[in-house]
Amino acid sequence: MSNAAHPVWDYAQSDPERVALRDGGGSWSYRTLRDRARVVGGALLHAGVNAGDRVLFVAPSVPEFVAVHYGIHAAGAIAVTANTMSTTPELEYIGDDAGVKLVIGWSGVEVAPQAAAAKLGVPYWPLRHGLAGIGAPVPLVEPHPTDDEDTAAILYTSGTTGKPKGVELTHGNLIAGASIFVTVHGLTPEDRLGTALPLFHAYGQVCVMATALRAGSSLSLLPRFDAESMVAMLRRDELTFLAGVPTMWNGMLHASGDSNQSDFASLRIAASGGAALPVEVSRAFEDRFGCRILEGYGLTESTAAALFHGPDRPRKPGSVGVALPRCEVRIRDEQGTELSAGEVGELYFRGPVVMKRYWNRPEATAEVLQDGWLRTGDLGLVDADGDVRIVGRKKDLVIRGGYNVYPLEVEEVLYQHPDIMEVAVIGIPDDHYGEEVAAVVVLRGGARPDTSALRDWAKERLSAYKVPHLIVYAPELPKGATGKVLKHAIDRGSIRAAAERTVASPE
Repeated sequence: MSNAAHPVWDYAQSDPERVALRDGGGSWSYRTLRDRARVVGGALLHAGVNAGDRVLFVAPSVPEFVAVHYGIHAAGAIAVTANTMSTTPELEYIGDDAGVKLVIGWSGVEVAPQAAAAKLGVPYWPLRHGLAGIGAPVPLVEPHPTDDEDTAAILYTSGTTGKPKGVELTHGNLIAGASIFVTVHGLTPEDRLGTALPLFHAYGQVCVMATALRAGSSLSLLPRFDAESMVAMLRRDELTFLAGVPTMWNGMLHASGDSNQSDFASLRIAASGGAALPVEVSRAFEDRFGCRILEGYGLTESTAAALFHGPDRPRKPGSVGVALPRCEVRIRDEQGTELSAGEVGELYFRGPVVMKRYWNRPEATAEVLQDGWLRTGDLGLVDADGDVRIVGRKKDLVIRGGYNVYPLEVEEVLYQHPDIMEVAVIGIPDDHYGEEVAAVVVLRGGARPDTSALRDWAKERLSAYKVPHLIVYAPELPKGATGKVLKHAIDRGSIRAAAERTVASPE
């Protein structure tokens, strides 16, 4: 039996004064983190929250998040973490679906969680700096004994294909994910990790937070991403490991300021996940900062852990690496038949990080969990060396006149254009072709839109059927909490009219 909170207790015992957490205002030792998690755990038990009960928890990436998260685990309860931008109806849905017994909300985002708690008819606890206001007559001594198959967290998917589903991650999932990444990254207690990722998301919660604490390392937190603040944190704390998503790396690349290679001198590992990293962004980042970004891949359903392109593997632009230790990957066709190297199909994955199930969704669970394999819904291929390349989401595939167009491939090419800072390629219904290829473009500062020239440029680098026929310009792309571009949030209905106006009046 091993509770996911045990590493905090272990390091608090063996090296209590070692720094566990840093933010702009100071640091917490492992002893401080353990003691505050003990208070949270004791308060939960005193309030009648028992092992297996669900607690809805809404907070940004601050040290108090970590204390509450591990306090919930230590009490044997289940952490249901939610986006800090969630509305009251969204939190009410999650709380009702998970059957939560309590809601905890950070002081800066408390309106929606407090209102949701009132509608759900459950207690609400405000969370303040230093856990002010949360107390326990008797702090928890040791973490509750749990089995590997006991649920530790329920993380809700974005709901792009219907109502959000709760992904059940077990203590075994969380422990396996953190342990695997400690090994893959070669982390030690001397490492200093940092991120601006939201800890309520699986990437930040497992691949960064749980991994750092499993290694006994320190973790620097930035509650909200800002390119210059990210570099300042890197410089201030002399980070050896920095984790982000593609929009963060792109933001740092294009941020103004005097950032240079010396700011990244301490950095041993720069890890990217959450979405495909454009090859051109990776190349330009290394040219400017002398820092190679290592890409990985995972889903919430795989504890955000599946593939990683480690520094020991030959560089292959577009590759997200190989299956992590103790994990396997396969590429299969629509009938479930395994495909040969180089053939595009759906990526299947299995390993100790694959979720237990969807909460109260047996039919949805059966659709994606088959004989121990997770159907990812992503299209990819495996080359002769075992390296995986993701070509896009199955549902994002554009079929134009019978030809398959993978948006990621088109985006990779468009990112090479000197005037393009960000781009999203999507399919738009079309009476003649079935679907037409469209591109939503964010230009660099000072660049002027010239649709004809951009299309001509693309024709020199892409087959004719892959060239975006519809091109529109936007000040920014819609993004989720992690910084991932949300293609489903792009208004397809207005794309054609906007593109036609742009062609008629490129100025």
